[in-house]
Amino acid sequence: MFTGIIEELGQIAWIRPGSSGIKLGIRAHKTAKGVKLGDSIAVNGCCLTVARMQRQTRGTVWTFDLLQETWDRTNLKHAVAGQGVNLERSMAANGRFGGHFVTGHIDGVGKITRWERNGADHVLEVEAPASIRPYLVEKGSIAVDGISLTVAAVSSKGFRIWIIPHTFEVTALQERKVGSPVNLEADLLGKYIARFIEARGASSSKR
Repeated sequence: MFTGIIEELGQIAWIRPGSSGIKLGIRAHKTAKGVKLGDSIAVNGCCLTVARMQRQTRGTVWTFDLLQETWDRTNLKHAVAGQGVNLERSMAANGRFGGHFVTGHIDGVGKITRWERNGADHVLEVEAPASIRPYLVEKGSIAVDGISLTVAAVSSKGFRIWIIPHTFEVTALQERKVGSPVNLEADLLGKYIARFIEARGASSSKR
């Protein structure tokens, strides 16, 4: 479980596709503290398991084994060496809950359609897959590349959010541009409520 509060802007060290799967190397500094083999790390909001750790002079490089499904359903397939990625360690039981419930299970990949500065802030508009749109609620929560954000407005094809200077400076959003793919995870509570209503409707129709 994560909160969507990004701890560090990490960097992709390398990507190695192979017959047995895809291996992803991520260089971290701050977030490497206290991490053990088998721990969960959210990389651009995608929950991955640390399979190997290598201490280097320029930080620690984690190795992750990616399933083909993970590769196909996230924006990691568009990543290149040197690119920044949002990193968050799994939530500690005694930690502060600063964002919202984020599972690290990506619901789909959206596309940035507007990304520009507006005064001291930035405005970001994202076109979301049809499967995610039912869960978009004005003033509700959504995770964009693992960042817990508040939906400012909902449109027929996506949503708008405002990015404060701090979020821009400490996350990989600073590298994004119009057309960039972003990982999206809809609000977990909204998904459960929708499923509950759907199940009750199906049950009622059988009576």
